[in-house]
Amino acid sequence: TSPFAWLRTRFYYLLIRLYFDQEFSIEEFTRGAKQAFSVVSKLLSQRKLDLLEELVSAEVLQVLKEKISLLPDSHRDALAADIDAIMYTTEGDVRIYYDDDGIKFVSILMCFWYLNGANLPDEVPGEAKVFQIVFGDENTKEKKHLLTANYEFQREFTEGAKPDWTITRIEHPRLLD
Repeated sequence: TSPFAWLRTRFYYLLIRLYFDQEFSIEEFTRGAKQAFSVVSKLLSQRKLDLLEELVSAEVLQVLKEKISLLPDSHRDALAADIDAIMYTTEGDVRIYYDDDGIKFVSILMCFWYLNGANLPDEVPGEAKVFQIVFGDENTKEKKHLLTANYEFQREFTEGAKPDWTITRIEHPRLLD
């Protein structure tokens, strides 16, 4: 991340703590986002979309239902991320905004890099290379792919709103395109 982007996100975290939630901690949020990413990605992989209704916005869920049904098994398997297989997590964009009715929202885009052993082709659509990592020796080598995913979490901070974060965007580049 650039120093400007890092400083900007830290400023937004300060605003969240000052004006919306004095208990907000990016470390705690990141832990929760990793857990949510792991659970949601596994449910997507297993086509258990009905279990996502409380976690994912209705609009995103509708798009996912269409895309998941068209995926080959190898791509669907590659969506699943075990929490221990998440290699790196970082925040992307942080936004604070109000809608026309004065309802306050905060959204945080999280970027995840994870290892997955799905049987993906070396080249996937879009002429993009998938990183492959081989573990073990010649007799026991195991090929894993380093994949990325972007999940946007949104929470309403209007007085009386439920204190739940909802996933409002799910992107698995090269898999769910």
